[in-house]
Amino acid sequence: MKIKKIMTVVMAAVLAFAVTGCTANVTVETKPKAEEEKKEEPAKEETAKGSEKYFSVGVYLNTTEGEKSENDKYYVFSADTYGHTDDGISGLPFDYENRDGGVWFSFADTDPEDEDYLTVESVDNGVVTGTFKDGKKQVFTPVADVDPETFDAENYKRSANGEDLIYRDANGWRVRYDPKLFTVNGGGPSVSFVYTGESAGTNMITASYNVDKDAKTAIADLAKEWGDKASTSEGIFPGTEDVTGYWVTLPPEQGTSGLYCTAIARDYMQGYLLFELTGHNSGNDEEDMAVSDALASVIDSLEFAVYN
Repeated sequence: MKIKKIMTVVMAAVLAFAVTGCTANVTVETKPKAEEEKKEEPAKEETAKGSEKYFSVGVYLNTTEGEKSENDKYYVFSADTYGHTDDGISGLPFDYENRDGGVWFSFADTDPEDEDYLTVESVDNGVVTGTFKDGKKQVFTPVADVDPETFDAENYKRSANGEDLIYRDANGWRVRYDPKLFTVNGGGPSVSFVYTGESAGTNMITASYNVDKDAKTAIADLAKEWGDKASTSEGIFPGTEDVTGYWVTLPPEQGTSGLYCTAIARDYMQGYLLFELTGHNSGNDEEDMAVSDALASVIDSLEFAVYN
């Protein structure tokens, strides 16, 4: 599995100029006014043409006329000067700028081979049609009701098909989850998957990346914190074939709220990656099994990026 998604952050301001004029005495100023209009007219034309905005901040589905691709390609315009492409597998950041009759794109870097110019042929109800330098006709269709800041091509298609969504972590791992059963909070150093289905108490998974100790020590410390009833073990970490994982488990006690906890950690990138599961048994076997299966499905779907 390859996870290649590159984002850039560029900030700029766009200035728009308008040229206006007036005269107080039409009879006296007729000739100067006419001369003034002749001088200003080309400037108006040039300004209007040069500042024409073909793309708005948002997401556009890009198709090539006469060609069919297995993966839909989207252009995500994050601001008036930059964005990125996304086909659900990979993407490239780009800078862009409106120029006379079209849009200049610079993909990934300033290498001339990564630059292209879209000659715009038409804009109809937001749909932009034009050609790049290869001469192939391109159609850019706006995608409604999506946020360019959070748009993800793979999840967009998965959602349309009623499939589980993918959570991709910046630290190089990903899991699948059912959006009807889980709410995802946070991201980066710590993220939680909170179960929202019928259940007793809080049922959730919290994943965190830490660098203060190694995985074995982290689990040993948790075992001490959880008390004498906690037990530890070792095995292969989920989503891997040969990485050692360290477990600590605290079973529910009779006569209590039904709280139980499980944590699993592995050494990861000069630190450790920890998944903590907090659950509550209700006493209803069918309900408890549904919760347990849902939580397990998230952990079992764990995958790690393979970098070239």
